[in-house]
Amino acid sequence: MAKTTAEKIVIDGKFNEAVWKDAPLAGDFVMFQPDNGKPIDSSKNTEVRILYDNDAVYIAAVMHDNDPSKIRKEITQRDNVGTADIFGVFINGFNDGQQDFQFFVTAAGVQLDRLATEDGDVSPDNFSQDFSWDAIWDSKVVITDFGWTVEMKIPYAALRFSKENVQTWGLNFYRSIRRDRQHYTWSPIDSEIRSTRNQNGVLEGIENIKTSTRLFFIPYSSYYYENNESGSANKFKAGMDIKYGINDSFTLDAILVPDFGQTRFDNVILNLSPFEQQFSENRPFFTEGTDLFNKGALLYSRRIGGAPRFTPENYDQANETITNTPATVNLLNAVKISGRTKKGLGIGVLNAVTERTYATIQNNTTGEKREGIVEPLTNYNVLVLDQRFNQNSSVTLVNTNTFREGSYRDANVAGLLFDLNTKENSYNLSGDFKYSSITSDGNYDGFKTSLNFEKTSGKYRYTLFGKYLSADYDINDLGIGFQTDYHNIYADFSYRILNPNKIFNTFRTDVKSSLELENTTGKVQDNFANFSAEGNTRKNDYYKFLVQINPLESFDFYQPRVAGRYSYVPRSLTSLFVFSSNYNNTLAIDFNPSAKLYDEKGRKDYGFFFSPRYRINDKILLIYGFNYFRSMNDRGFVAYDGAGIYYAERDIKTITNELSGKFALNNKMTINLTARYYWSFSDNHEFFALQDDGYLSATGFTGAPDENFNVWNFDLSYSWWFAPASQISVLYRNNALDYRNDIRRNIGDNLKNLFDNSLNNIFSVSFRYYIDYNSAKKWF
Repeated sequence: MAKTTAEKIVIDGKFNEAVWKDAPLAGDFVMFQPDNGKPIDSSKNTEVRILYDNDAVYIAAVMHDNDPSKIRKEITQRDNVGTADIFGVFINGFNDGQQDFQFFVTAAGVQLDRLATEDGDVSPDNFSQDFSWDAIWDSKVVITDFGWTVEMKIPYAALRFSKENVQTWGLNFYRSIRRDRQHYTWSPIDSEIRSTRNQNGVLEGIENIKTSTRLFFIPYSSYYYENNESGSANKFKAGMDIKYGINDSFTLDAILVPDFGQTRFDNVILNLSPFEQQFSENRPFFTEGTDLFNKGALLYSRRIGGAPRFTPENYDQANETITNTPATVNLLNAVKISGRTKKGLGIGVLNAVTERTYATIQNNTTGEKREGIVEPLTNYNVLVLDQRFNQNSSVTLVNTNTFREGSYRDANVAGLLFDLNTKENSYNLSGDFKYSSITSDGNYDGFKTSLNFEKTSGKYRYTLFGKYLSADYDINDLGIGFQTDYHNIYADFSYRILNPNKIFNTFRTDVKSSLELENTTGKVQDNFANFSAEGNTRKNDYYKFLVQINPLESFDFYQPRVAGRYSYVPRSLTSLFVFSSNYNNTLAIDFNPSAKLYDEKGRKDYGFFFSPRYRINDKILLIYGFNYFRSMNDRGFVAYDGAGIYYAERDIKTITNELSGKFALNNKMTINLTARYYWSFSDNHEFFALQDDGYLSATGFTGAPDENFNVWNFDLSYSWWFAPASQISVLYRNNALDYRNDIRRNIGDNLKNLFDNSLNNIFSVSFRYYIDYNSAKKWF
């Protein structure tokens, strides 16, 4: 029960205001993991109170601890858990069991927040939830002689709820005691049931609130200095983001003159597969509050402002050369509207426009240059309607479309999804039907459908799944999809412990099996059966073991790069082991060896990942990662000359070194280091011609060169959150890329080529300031 207050609440973690003493108390926390259902020890009792006024809800939490000296309080960046005790509050303004707004504070005072729409682990260590969402709220932590306290102010602008005079919200509180790796909640959560969000408690007492206008301006300005072998350049940028609360449920986000110059670099690799490399989204506009837009997996936001995808019209490949193609297309502006009605209907609309983009084309004989369009002016749209019901089920309609100027191809994709759960959350039936239509430059339609049935509660659980994709199903104008024209059946069975035993805190085993058949030929495209076991020991070390067999010969319909052709894939056996020691320790280690043996003479893959992390103190953390991979006698596509398709038997070696470091001056100011060196080569030693039956035969072809690829990235940044949502960031970056057809087997030679020929240096300063309309209007 929340209590109203007319007294001004100062967020200082001390609860000096008299009104706190009369607020109802919530206590009696119960363990969620590892010993589900066990009451919290009286020496670690947790007490929470809630107040509210017309601006916000206020939370006061007292965490008792029988040994305050052992409270973990590593300082990290926002949304990074680190090694720290945590308190959190989960709020569902519609009490529909579907989406929680979750706010966490660590014992070091670091804030974390996320939109929770997925089931499973409720702790902030579970990164399947949307941590990209960032709200504006206030908190303060105090370490005491009896434990620690936290005081939070969560403005209504950070929440979504109905317009009712009397509010009923879903509510839960969370506490993590890091040294014991124990997680508690105020409203008990039964881990036998996969669904967690509808096991919240209820918050009542909030009545007749008059919320203020939700209008925020975030202007920015940036300076960039770039220096490379072509010279140096200075660049200034300025723009603004706007957030407007249409009402208490819906929000408009707009980005005007975007600047993504300080986003994280992409981990580029030597890509020998027939598919494009998929990158993570690092641009805040496309990561924050996008849970609705990700429904159905039809939006791959890197398409918007990504690399140009068209060849210039009238381009004569024999007599012309494209000498200058921009790496990305400029985003002109983007807008999104999202929210949910009191009856559970979620509505999301996203619109973005990218500019017409040109490449330079040079005539090989005359030297004459001209410009050609490699990406026309393009408008991207996403519409989502998501109806929730019965606290645990939903039906969703998704539509994406891409409109390009002129005669370039347009695309439209629609999807109908359903996710149905029984009242007891014991069984789930879900599925979809998606339809794609390509016009202008293609004129073809396709579809995809799937059905999934699961037992979702208890120690023993299982899944039965099937899907079908037609040959012309294509979502790649605004989504990303690699394979079509196949059908698949899949099943798994799992067992897990729900409470600790003598060895493990958590433990589960899985048996999975899958079979994929290509539609046109009926040939096996993929198949596997595997067994895995994983768990956390009583010392909180993590282990996983997996063995997988691909028992049937199969065929790859994409490696040949020519429609209708396919190549043989031998049977194989894979094993891997994962070990991750307890991150509570000053020194922790991740180790992951793997191996794969093929039913083909001399062909095998093996590698390992090794990563020690050392926490010098609560402010300084260093992490090193070394990844080694070797593929012996791999066979893959290397050339197509219009008549024949040629494969090479090759050895592939990849080494990746990564170093990251953090120095936190305080919980609002950090210095971060990220460095990555990637080296990979493909050494061809025998060539084959692909036959019509998918097998390889000897050939005299020798025209495919070896490949040697190096990438270096280095980021050193300083970030200061000097006010809510307001940030000054300074970044020094250098990066380099070197690709050649002669293999340099010495790392020193590769580094010399990188740094001597292609090193690019960038220094940038960015300033962002958050302005609340309600405060700004008082200035005038």
